[in-house]
Amino acid sequence: MCPLPLFERIMQTIYQETDCSAVSEITIETNPSDITDQRLAAWRKLGINRLSIGVQCLDDDVLEKLNRKQRVSDVERALSLAPSYFNNISVDLILGLPGIREDAWKDTIAKVVTWPIKHISVYFLMVHEKTPLAFALKKGDLSLLSDNTQVRIYEWTVKMLEQHGFEQYEISNFSRSGCASVHNSAYWDRRPYQGFGVGAASFDGAIRSINTNNLSAYLAADSAMPPCTREVLTPQQEFMEVLMLSLRQKRGIDLQHMVYFLNDCQNLGFKSKIADLVAAGLMEEHQGFVRLTLKGMALENEVVVWLSSL
Repeated sequence: MCPLPLFERIMQTIYQETDCSAVSEITIETNPSDITDQRLAAWRKLGINRLSIGVQCLDDDVLEKLNRKQRVSDVERALSLAPSYFNNISVDLILGLPGIREDAWKDTIAKVVTWPIKHISVYFLMVHEKTPLAFALKKGDLSLLSDNTQVRIYEWTVKMLEQHGFEQYEISNFSRSGCASVHNSAYWDRRPYQGFGVGAASFDGAIRSINTNNLSAYLAADSAMPPCTREVLTPQQEFMEVLMLSLRQKRGIDLQHMVYFLNDCQNLGFKSKIADLVAAGLMEEHQGFVRLTLKGMALENEVVVWLSSL
């Protein structure tokens, strides 16, 4: 957690150097164990109006095995304090954590929908190489749910959240009416954004740049622009990004837009593959767009890979 005095200096610098008069949403992400009355009051005073809390799950044994410092009691305390300072609260959950039983996950969702929150993110577990989780899985100390079980639990979760007023607008994101994340939506729509700090990424619509992750080099920069790598996106990369990010959103892809990236032969192949996916129950047509079904959303990576192999 960034020390509060340093965070205050960062926010004050942003306000001094940037016109934020048109900014409608400023979000801070935090762990439950880092939430205190002092921090909540300071964040609100600094203009932050949306709080995103990394809950992950409500099982102390699972959290401990994943080397998470927080406990369920931290989550409960955070959710008791935060509503006094913020009326726009989001929580993050991870579906498919090793050790979580299906009935325990359903109990978690049943509890979460009763909280005073406006937004819920449900992410599929991602296992990265050379991490403690990857080593534990390789040794057999932990095991993952089968793909079929994860798909079934995901479909149940989406329906449960929507029954309680959380509308799905992206594969992993659900919100009360009018409370979709402005920040994340900018990424999915490929709108320009600016990142500040070590390793931060920026995008202007055609060029992506990533600041150096070397702290010494970053601090030693004698200009307004820190050392960074720049990548000019090729038409194929742009096609892949539009395809992937559009399919993540519930509205899906606009076929009329996608044809601009493809030649006549590729366009025919692309539409043929979509027809096959519709027939398989993984995609559906809706108001001029083609979008993933619930089953298709759970298999989004596989669908994107198949559609992009033209």
